[in-house]
Amino acid sequence: MNASPQALVTAARNLLLPEPGTVHTLAPGLRARAAAVLLRMALDEALDAYWRRVTPSMTRVGKHRLLCLGWYAGHETARRCHTTWSALSAACHYRTCELPPAPAQIHTRLREVADLLTALDAAED
Repeated sequence: MNASPQALVTAARNLLLPEPGTVHTLAPGLRARAAAVLLRMALDEALDAYWRRVTPSMTRVGKHRLLCLGWYAGHETARRCHTTWSALSAACHYRTCELPPAPAQIHTRLREVADLLTALDAAED
């Protein structure tokens, strides 16, 4: 089951900013971590969609997708993708000696992922 990047961003937004009157069954840190997972999935799906348009063989190895992105989509877009993906990856992992990510941190990453989805859609093939 593959969800669209936009649907994943919307789901992450709903976790971070639930509707008024919603009963919160998860702590804010857990919702932020779950939103980080959804946002990283959205960025991965957007990168796969970009590379399927440009050259399908680049979807096979995740590391190569980010390393070569600067040559195709521009260095600024590649830098933002790498920074955002790395920050989301760190936020996704549970470590016993660390606090979960702050919802405000992940909300900032949500805006960045939304901007990157637009940038990758608009990038020249």
